[in-house]
Formats: sequence, C-alpha cells, structure tokens
Amino acid sequence: MTLQGSLTHEEYCAQLLAETGRLREIVRTADLSATVPTCPDWTLADLARHVGGAHRWVGAIVATRAAKSVDPADVPEGAGPEGEDAAALDAWLAAGVEQTVAALREAGPDTEVWSWTSEQNTGFWARRMTHETVVHRADAALTARVPFDVPAPVAADCLEEWLQIGELPMVAARFAERGAGLLGPGRTIHVHATDAPPGVDAEWLLDLTGEAPTHRRTHEKAAAALRGPLADVLQVLYRRLPADSDRVEVLGERALLDQWLTYASFG
Repeated sequence: MTLQGSLTHEEYCAQLLAETGRLREIVRTADLSATVPTCPDWTLADLARHVGGAHRWVGAIVATRAAKSVDPADVPEGAGPEGEDAAALDAWLAAGVEQTVAALREAGPDTEVWSWTSEQNTGFWARRMTHETVVHRADAALTARVPFDVPAPVAADCLEEWLQIGELPMVAARFAERGAGLLGPGRTIHVHATDAPPGVDAEWLLDLTGEAPTHRRTHEKAAAALRGPLADVLQVLYRRLPADSDRVEVLGERALLDQWLTYASFG
C-alpha cells in the first residue's frame, strides 16, 4: 500500500517546525525530571532528547541521500545535551529541527532516500517526523499537565498515517501473535471525530473481517464505535488516553476496541 498523506510537503515542513515549537514551550517551563506517564522509562528530558535525536537522524538521512539506514551514533550531536538544562535542550531542539526542515525543503518530497517502509523518499520522512512530534508532544503535555490540541487537518492525517502503518505487511507480521483472534466475521470498528470542521474527513471504519486489517474513510455502522473530539480520539488510538476516559464515548463491543488497541500498540 501507499503511505499517502493529505498535506503538501511544505505544509509538513511548516507543521514540523510548529509542533517542535510547541514541544519546546513545554521543555522551557516544565519539570524536566518528571516521569512521562505514557513512556514511564523516560523523564521529560529523555523524551525531548528522543524527539530531537529522531529529527537529527532523519536530517542526516535526507541531507546525505542515504541509501541505507544511518547509525544514530554517527549523527553529529544526535544524543543531545545531558542532564536537565532547559535552555540547552531548547536550543538543541531548535537547531536540530531547523537543520532537518532545511534539508527536507531543499530535497523536496520525491528525492530517493532510505526508509523502513516501501516509501523510499523524503516525503515519507517529512510526514513521519511531523506526526512523531505530534504524538510525543501529547506525551509532554500529559506530563506537564497542560492542554493538548492540534490543528484538525494535522490530527486527521496523523490518524490516517497510523492506520496505514498498521496495515503494512512488516507491521502485521511483527504483531501477528499479539493480534491472535483479532480478525473474524463482523469485527469492525467505527472511529468518529465529532468536532472535525468542514473539509476535514475524520471518520474511519477499521475492517477486521478479512485476512489482515484494512481501513477506509466512511460513516458506517460497526460492531464497536469510538467517538469524541479529534485530539482525544487521536490520543486514544495512540494509547495516550485511556478508552474509558470521559472525554470519549465507546459504543458496542468494547472488548473489540480493547483488542485492537492491544494489537496496535506500536504508535
């Protein structure tokens, strides 16, 4: 399948800068020693280093037109500053994302580079880094106890990419054991963002009735349904917000949704 996004290459580049800017606001003001509830092996400082390291790694792939994966240890300043110096982390995040976006803009979306999917181009990385940053900003917002929101077109595309990734053969094979019993007759899940503005398609049907998971954008009755604001639905499907939160509504076969969330825990 094609990992097709709904934003332009330049829109992804601009959103990557914007999302990193929002993450940096949290880094500058929050307790960097705090444990990230959704990534409990990390402190907030560790989370910032993870995101900034990913940016610089992708920047190295794009800038060098890499035909194979780059060892993160070979990326200049890829590990980031040690400790919990907010100013140092902030400056490092800013410099790294600016370098990466400059490389992405210079390359355009169609330059051939390595990726871990069949999409061997720079456009894949612009989209992937945008949504990687969105989801980890949600982690940071939860840690700092500040609101999380995201522009509707970006959130909808983030969810669409997540569902596309879940259908990749390499992902399905990796999580086949975890998904035992997931597929079968009548097993469908409707995902409905209730606050999507006009022009933003934010309804999906997860079809688990065949030999592998598939999805399509549609309003269709299903065995289970997840409804709520787009940012909250995004967080539930990425397992950043529990499905029993009062911010969303689950209808029908709750066990089926729980089984899907267990299967698709790669986000």
